[in-house]
Amino acid sequence: MEKRIYVLEDNDDIREIVSMLLEEEQYEVFAYPNIASFRSGIAKGKPADLFLLDVMLPDGNGIDYCCELKASPVTADRPVVMMSANFSKDGMYKRCFAQDYIHKPFEIDDFVKRISAQIH
Repeated sequence: MEKRIYVLEDNDDIREIVSMLLEEEQYEVFAYPNIASFRSGIAKGKPADLFLLDVMLPDGNGIDYCCELKASPVTADRPVVMMSANFSKDGMYKRCFAQDYIHKPFEIDDFVKRISAQIH
C-alpha cells in the first residue's frame, strides 16, 4: 500500500516538482495551491501519512494550519514537514510542532531523505 502525502504549496512550479519527486519515490501525492482546497481535499480524501506545508500562502499561514492539524485528534499523530524560503527554523519549532523544516530552495536528495525519514 502506497503512503499518502498531502502537499500544500502555492507556487505551481514547486508544487509540480515536489509532487513529481514524491511520486518517483512511490508515494501517493495530493497537492493543493491553497488552504481552502487543501482542507477540502483532506475532508474528502483518504487519511494522510504525512503533511508537507508551505509557510507563506495566499489564503493563510502554513504554520497556523500546522497548529490546527496537530490540535485535531484525527491528524495529531501524523508527521508535518514545513517548507519555506523566508522563515527561521527556530521560530517554526516554537510556534508549530512540525517534525521537520525544509528550507527552499532545497537539495533534491536531502528533500527525499528527510521526507522518507518521517514517513517510514
